[in-house]
Amino acid sequence: MLDNKGFDLWADGYDKAVGLSEEANSYPFAGYKAVLGDIFQEIVFKKNPSVLDIGFGTGTLTTKLYEYGCNVYGQDFSQRMIELAKEKMPNANLYQGDFSKGLVKELNNCKFDYIIGTYSIHHLDDEQKVAFFHELLNHLNEGGKILIGDVAFETRAELEKCKADAGDAWDNDEIYFVIDELKKDFPNLVYEKKTYCSGVITI
Repeated sequence: MLDNKGFDLWADGYDKAVGLSEEANSYPFAGYKAVLGDIFQEIVFKKNPSVLDIGFGTGTLTTKLYEYGCNVYGQDFSQRMIELAKEKMPNANLYQGDFSKGLVKELNNCKFDYIIGTYSIHHLDDEQKVAFFHELLNHLNEGGKILIGDVAFETRAELEKCKADAGDAWDNDEIYFVIDELKKDFPNLVYEKKTYCSGVITI
């Protein structure tokens, strides 16, 4: 897993790197725009929703929600990512913190209509994901949802095929979602597949 210095160094070139992968329909960012677009469309149906973005990066999706009028909160590992996002969202409530250790104390008593994570939660291992999602469920308002857009596969076999096809490009430090396995802990989970390696998870 990258440390916060690694993320700081990558911050300025992040959006370009994502764009190149997305345009080529290649792992890991194939379907990136469709994934973010689906989450955006889900949220904008609600009037002035409160949104917590976990690992918001440079604020690609969060900025659109901010401009729409959402009450935006965020937690990210990288101070440089926060600086870049703050330029776009000066009034957002953005905090630095390692979400593998849970939410920062400033968010402990907050509740949200939506909690989102796009291409960030894969830095947690499978046990950490389950524990973190249980924590996040306690921070939802009534009727609220967790929306995760990420590299994901319906089965372990699909993941292994993508790994073999990706070869040296595969990132062994990232732990991707296997929907069949995650449903054991969250049976009401809904998954909408976008490409062979991406989709949107709703809990």
